[in-house]
Amino acid sequence: MNHSVTEPSRLQKWFAGTLVVIYALVTIMPLTWIIATGFKSPADAIAYPPKLVYEPTLEGYVNLFTTRSRATPETLAQLGPPQTWYDRIVRQYDMVISGPSRYGERFLNSVIIGFGSTFLSIFLGTLAAYAFSRFRVPLKDDLMFFILSTRMMPPIAVAIPIFLMFRQLGLSDTHLGMILLYTAVNLSLSVWLLKGFIDEIPVEYEEAALIDGYTRFQAFYKVVLPQATTGIASTAIFCLIFAWNEYAFAVLLTSGTAQTAPPFIPTIIGVGKDWPAVAAGATLFLVPVMVFTILLRKHLLRGITFGAVRK
Repeated sequence: MNHSVTEPSRLQKWFAGTLVVIYALVTIMPLTWIIATGFKSPADAIAYPPKLVYEPTLEGYVNLFTTRSRATPETLAQLGPPQTWYDRIVRQYDMVISGPSRYGERFLNSVIIGFGSTFLSIFLGTLAAYAFSRFRVPLKDDLMFFILSTRMMPPIAVAIPIFLMFRQLGLSDTHLGMILLYTAVNLSLSVWLLKGFIDEIPVEYEEAALIDGYTRFQAFYKVVLPQATTGIASTAIFCLIFAWNEYAFAVLLTSGTAQTAPPFIPTIIGVGKDWPAVAAGATLFLVPVMVFTILLRKHLLRGITFGAVRK
């Protein structure tokens, strides 16, 4: 019995395309607004009605990376004319730059903790997923459900026990503590996603390698891992997004040494409601994840259709 596939009409294609464009515009609007606000002055950022046409300025980025203090006219006269473009921006408000801000340190903490936990999640998740996929593990289904169930509860439900445990172990406000915590949270997602990808790799590939004299580890490293690259890349993106954006645990468990950017950015607002600096910080905070996703976009697209292609 032949089943013919009906080709969508021109009207249906136009309607579907219009919906996609509208959805894309609605989705990208907040991001565009944040980026634009980073180049506004504080007055333009809070103007009502909102200004769509304005004079761009880097004041928000200067305020983001510096700390400033009020100076008297006598002090400004002694300092002489401003020597740099950022000094000129600050002098407009009778202020001087007193030093760098802590945004750079917090941003670096996010990079260390985010990418460190992602690496550990992928490393441990790949080994566990391979074991669940290839070996007879007792109570496999129960263990897989238990691993998944760790993602069913909201973070705030375990916040107090984790806080007390970290305090006893001396892991509060440390990079190691946050990396281990985010790894534990991401591991369930990593195991479940990677097991699905590894299940789609034919066992015959490994059996042929074992017959050729490969050890089990060599077969895993030289046969399975290259085939699972798409799944590893896709899983890494999801793990990094969670670790990069996580806020609740970062607020509770860090305050200085290991504080990441998400809990630090709101503190930039200050008394004067410096929204351009906040927008500048948020814009720069988006860059690493965007670059990471763009670099792995081919693997991500392949990973989404991996199972269908294999079958």
